[in-house]
Amino acid sequence: MSSKAEFEKAAEEAKSLPDKTSNDDKLILYGLYKQATVGDCNTSKPGMFDPKGKAKWDAWNKQKGKAQSTAQEEYIMKVSELQEKYTS
Repeated sequence: MSSKAEFEKAAEEAKSLPDKTSNDDKLILYGLYKQATVGDCNTSKPGMFDPKGKAKWDAWNKQKGKAQSTAQEEYIMKVSELQEKYTS
């Protein structure tokens, strides 16, 4: 089980991922982060005139039902994976 400090460290490290990080990877991180910090998606789905907001909402909603501690662990692992993928 990961600690809150490990999660916060990963969140800081995610901010320094390179610009070439794919949008799909960024959306996965966003969904896991929101699930880990807020829990299940609690906002209404954005309309068709907000494609970015809709993509972020979809990414978060995909994590629905996942325990916050599990989302934290997956977030930490994903940040580590992306650091290896994009910085090596």
